[in-house]
Amino acid sequence: MKGENTMKGAGGTEGGVGQFFLGLFMMCGGFYMLLNAISVHSSFGMGMGIYSLRAFGGSYGVTSGMIMVPFIIGIGLVFYNVRSLLGWALALGSLAALIFGVITSIHFDLRSMTLFDLIVILVLAVGGMGLFLSSMRSSKRD
Repeated sequence: MKGENTMKGAGGTEGGVGQFFLGLFMMCGGFYMLLNAISVHSSFGMGMGIYSLRAFGGSYGVTSGMIMVPFIIGIGLVFYNVRSLLGWALALGSLAALIFGVITSIHFDLRSMTLFDLIVILVLAVGGMGLFLSSMRSSKRD
C-alpha cells in the first residue's frame, strides 16, 4: 500500500541492516583501538609557568599559583558582596585562565606501533564509518 509506512532497512531507508551493524561494530572497534593507543600527559603544576608576558624589555612567566591570588581575592569579594562586579570578574576570569592553562598543558602522544597495527586501526575506523554511512543511504535509485 502506498500510504503504509514500512521500515525496510537502517534509518528507514532501503539500506541493509546487516551492513549497518557491521559498520557500527567496525567503526566502534577501530576508534576504540585508536583512542586506546593515545597517551595523555600533563605538565600542569602550581609552580609551572602557563603564560608568558613580555613587558619592559623582558619576559615574565605567570604561574598557575599566581593566578590563584586574584581568584582568592575575587571569591572573598563575592562572599562579602554578591553584587560586586570586580569580585565576579576576578573569580570567573581567574577560573577561566586556570582551565585554559590546564587544557594547554596537555600533551598527546601516539604509542609506538607497527605499520600493520596502524593500518588495521584505520581500516576498521574509516571502513566501518563508510559501511555505516552507506547503510543509511537508499540502495534504490530514483
